[in-house]
Amino acid sequence: MFKDNWIQILAELERKGEPCVLVTVVEHKGSTPRDSGTKMLVTEHTCYATIGGGHLEYKALKLARDMLLNGEHLMKVERFNLGASLGQCCGGMASIMLEPVVRARHHLVLFGAGHVAKALVHVLATLPFRITWIDERASEFPTEQLSGVTQVVSDDPVGEIADQPAGSFYLVMTHNHQLDLELCAKILKRQDARYFGVIGSQTKRKRFDYKLKERGFSEADLAQMICPIGLAEVVGKYPAEIAVSVAGELISVYQQALASRAGEVTERDKPTVTSLV
Repeated sequence: MFKDNWIQILAELERKGEPCVLVTVVEHKGSTPRDSGTKMLVTEHTCYATIGGGHLEYKALKLARDMLLNGEHLMKVERFNLGASLGQCCGGMASIMLEPVVRARHHLVLFGAGHVAKALVHVLATLPFRITWIDERASEFPTEQLSGVTQVVSDDPVGEIADQPAGSFYLVMTHNHQLDLELCAKILKRQDARYFGVIGSQTKRKRFDYKLKERGFSEADLAQMICPIGLAEVVGKYPAEIAVSVAGELISVYQQALASRAGEVTERDKPTVTSLV
């Protein structure tokens, strides 16, 4: 059954921007749980189909999830002797290929569906982001459905923050300054934003700093909040100009992280064929 539907499952993961690893039995000799060509898809929390269960599958799941955790993007092959040392009694040999097939995307939570947000979503949809786009007004969302963008109509935008994954990017740009302030307080309380920006002027920044300090937030807390947002070199006021400026700032954030990771590349990041006895 899996051979009939794995492409559809993979397409759905791509649509959602959820990273995964395709695990394939590429070689088998002797007695093994499954034959060559058997596949399963592994995400951070879910596994689709099976390569036979047992300790072999447990090892494959761990390897695949380690690849996801480390952001690895190169294929690797692992060879297993299915003997007592692996906790299996098949006595055969299996080689599995682990292939990241959906690139990791950065998760952005965007509050507000005004002119700038609409322009920004079109830019970010072409970049490695998956976007949760939240507004109270269903009528403000465009009818066009962009890949990787989930529109959420919510009567309680502030309440939506609790369900967001750690390490998300946040952009606050609603039509309501009081709502912006409440969103800011909730985001700051989480203490786990990878990026947190609020659209507005220096005057708005000073006002929000004052009000947030009254709520007990420290200077260190407020330093996590970027306002105004966007590249300082871009001073245009058109929604598209602001959108490109903000997108540039977001790109700089995730590219700096990639550059830092690249500096830590080791032999494990290269395609390898290893034998585990």
